[in-house]
Amino acid sequence: MTKNPLSLQVDLDAFLPASEEDKAYMVQMRESSTFFRDGVKRLHKNKVAFISFIVIVFITLASILVPMFWPYSYETQLGVSPGKPVDSSYNNLSPFEYGRTEQAKIEAGEKVFPHVFGTDAAGRDYFIRVVYGTRVSLAVGFFASIIVLVLGTLIGSIAGYCGGRVDMILMRIVDVIYSLPDMLMVILLATVLKVKLTPVIEGTALQSIGSNIISLFVVFAILYWVSMARLIRGQILSLREQEYVLSAQATGAKGRWIIRKHLIPNCISVVIISAALQIPSAIFTESYLSFLGLGVNAPMPSLGSLASDALNGLTSYPYRLVIPAVVISLIVLGLNLFGDGLRDAFDPKLNG
Repeated sequence: MTKNPLSLQVDLDAFLPASEEDKAYMVQMRESSTFFRDGVKRLHKNKVAFISFIVIVFITLASILVPMFWPYSYETQLGVSPGKPVDSSYNNLSPFEYGRTEQAKIEAGEKVFPHVFGTDAAGRDYFIRVVYGTRVSLAVGFFASIIVLVLGTLIGSIAGYCGGRVDMILMRIVDVIYSLPDMLMVILLATVLKVKLTPVIEGTALQSIGSNIISLFVVFAILYWVSMARLIRGQILSLREQEYVLSAQATGAKGRWIIRKHLIPNCISVVIISAALQIPSAIFTESYLSFLGLGVNAPMPSLGSLASDALNGLTSYPYRLVIPAVVISLIVLGLNLFGDGLRDAFDPKLNG
């Protein structure tokens, strides 16, 4: 029976309970998520950034794990034995070549581990020196970025939240530091600290890396935090005007608690992105300083010092310069692309 369209009678069939299939069709619930989880999902969709992250992780793990089972050391000169004449056949070996003693062992049926990248002029295995050089460069980059992150976040948040005279004094200090030539400061500090620190670090674990790297950390602590501080200050200046900050102030919360609990967590994406982009800058700085002879002390290698040493035999052994240059390029390019991916994934303004 067809219902009269002008009738006011209620259709009871419209009020029947919905089945589970109807509910699943009509109501599409979205799984609860967080800002960090959403950012990770967006980062995973960025293939270039994800591949760059895999490359950086692979290089980092290789620099840590390979020396554990590699039979050669970065400082061991092959063919040099106490009380015996030096065997010069180990010097300047090409990739997968062997010294005179090793060839004799191979002919006798023994297995000899190959020199993948050959040896240098002193008869040291070049592959393990590249691995150790990568470890040193990555360590400098990560630790320098941590120093910049801590100092920049601390000073930038204080200047942005306090404002007024405190902000003016801290920003004038930032302006003065911006005017200092970083290269000249590195050279001066390396010269002064080498004299002062050499007796102090002698006999300790820091002796292998030398005073030049310590002076490089000091330079990062003095000079390179200013950009991070300005960036954090700008973020804090905009966030401190939000209602939740006013509410926290009205309840009597102290400024230190507000900065730690409200302001810094709300600009953490900017902090992560800036720290990720600071690492390649620190690695590149260490590389060209080591290239100039202001890096780690011999025999400890870094990628910059390996490239500098390779200049002496550039015409005969060009691969010794190409290999550390390619590794530096991979690290810096991978970190830059990964940093760009972090910015695209975690910056709300780019996703709005």
